[in-house]
Formats: sequence, structure tokens, C-alpha cells
Amino acid sequence: MMERIGLYAVLFLMGTGWGLTIPLAKVAVSTGHKPFGLIFWQLVTVVILLGSITVLRGKPLVFKREYMPLFVMVALCGAVLPDIFYYLAAMTLTGGVMSITTSTVAMFSLPIALALGNERFEASRFLGVGCGLLGIILLVGPDASLSEGSSGIWVLIALLAPLLYATEGNLVSKWGTQGLDPMQVIFSASLIGMAITLPVAVGTGQWINPLDGVGLPELALVVGAMVHGLVYACYVWLVGRAGSVFAAQTSYVVTATGVLWSMGLLSESYSAWVWLALGVMMLGMFLVQPRAVRVLVPGRAMEDDGHPPDEAPRT
Repeated sequence: MMERIGLYAVLFLMGTGWGLTIPLAKVAVSTGHKPFGLIFWQLVTVVILLGSITVLRGKPLVFKREYMPLFVMVALCGAVLPDIFYYLAAMTLTGGVMSITTSTVAMFSLPIALALGNERFEASRFLGVGCGLLGIILLVGPDASLSEGSSGIWVLIALLAPLLYATEGNLVSKWGTQGLDPMQVIFSASLIGMAITLPVAVGTGQWINPLDGVGLPELALVVGAMVHGLVYACYVWLVGRAGSVFAAQTSYVVTATGVLWSMGLLSESYSAWVWLALGVMMLGMFLVQPRAVRVLVPGRAMEDDGHPPDEAPRT
């Protein structure tokens, strides 16, 4: 029971931090900064932060060939590609609507998990996912319409980010982290992301020159990147500890706190339908229960009983 409470506490703190990054992203794009420039400097911040923490913890910084498939997958599915869609959508959608789209991580995660054999079918989990879907319908309905100048296509673009996060979470759950801890994985994946985004940012004219000065948008980018790096490492740890579908429930906390952060920092306001939708989403989080607590065994996915698939439970 205490371990389960601890998992929910981690889930809540992680989601609250992730929710904060949503209005910070809105501030970061407020002066016209484009995705690739933003993503590059975000990854630079993550590399410096997580690299420093890893060294202080006495862990080596790993960048070996045998880990490249893992690093590339995390870089593409967990950073570069979702952030492209995320920042593009953030230029048009409100912070509240951006928060809403995050809740679909769990909805995408469950069918992917079933297809990969990471999870077993349970009706209650599908009911919980259905509650999350109902919450989204309530939030984007007529009384909680998109901001002026927005269109539904941007919501669809925003949904590509949680689809990629769900894919990454399930692949990490399936493959494990090959003996590396989350910070080592994200540090190396961020280096690869930097190598991908730097030439694209320069070649497409999206480069952001830090010598031009640091204002509120640039500060929001750095703070958001630091928070994102920490909660992202936490997310990878939680996937290994409690499974990808449970970890994906953080999307509901991100949705709720993202709306609240956006109200406080961006002075956004919403109808009563928003609060009804948030209540429905919290019910969904309650219904999508975690499976048995597992320990992270590097390189191999866990079964629901907490043992590797090729290992019998110890008696």
C-alpha cells in the first residue's frame, strides 16, 4: 500500500512539473521563436542539467554504440518529434487546450501496450481511458471553444506529441534501459537530439542567438527545459517501475495542473465545462489502476507479476 501511495505521489509531482512547462512554452513562442531553435536550446539545457547531476551522483556519462538504438528512439520519440508538434501547436492554441491534449497519452498508450504485450486487457482500464476521452470532448466542446484564430487542425497536430510519448513509453517498457539509469539515457538521447536539431535550426533560419539578449521568453525556455529534463527522467523511471500505462496517467495530472498554471501565469479563463471535464479525468486516473509494483530489470520488460517473462516467480 505504501509503495502504491509513493507511486501516486511521484505521478502527481511529475505531472505538476510537466503542467508548468505548458504555459512556459506559450511564453517561449510569444516573440516568434520557431520549433527547431527552441528544441536545440532546450536540449542543451537538459544536457547541462542532467549531465551535472549524473556526474555528481558518481555515475558515468555513457555514449556507446550498443546503446545507440535506445538513445535514438528516445531522442526522436521523446524529444525532437513531439516537441516540433508541441511548439507548432503552442503558437496557436491556448495553454489550457494544450494541457487537454496531453491527457491523450494514456489513451494512445493502452492499445500500444496491448499490441506489444506490455499490458493485459482489463475492462476497468478501458473505462478509465473512456473517462479521459469524455473529458476531452467536454473541454473542446462549444462552451470551451478554441481561441480566436485557432482551428481543429492544430488540435490534431498537438495530439501527435502524446502519441509519440506513448510510443516511447511503451518501447522503454518493452526494451528496458539496458543497465542505464534514466538520467544517463536522457543525457545521451539529448546529445543526439542536439546533433539533429542544430543543422536544421541553422539551415531553416530558426537559429536563436543567445547573444541577442535574454528576455522573458528565453528565460521561460530555460526554466521549462530544466523542469522538463527532471520530470522526463522521472517518467522513464516510473515506466520501468509501474508500467507504461500507469506512467501515462501523469497526462491527467498534467492536464489539470496545466490548466491551473495557465490560468495563473497567462490569465486564461475557462467555462464550467472545463472543471467538469477535469473531474471526469480524475475519475479516469482512479480507474486506470497500476499493476503490481515491479523493479526495473535493465534490458527486459516485466510481466504483471513483477518477474521477467522468462523467469519463474521465486517461492
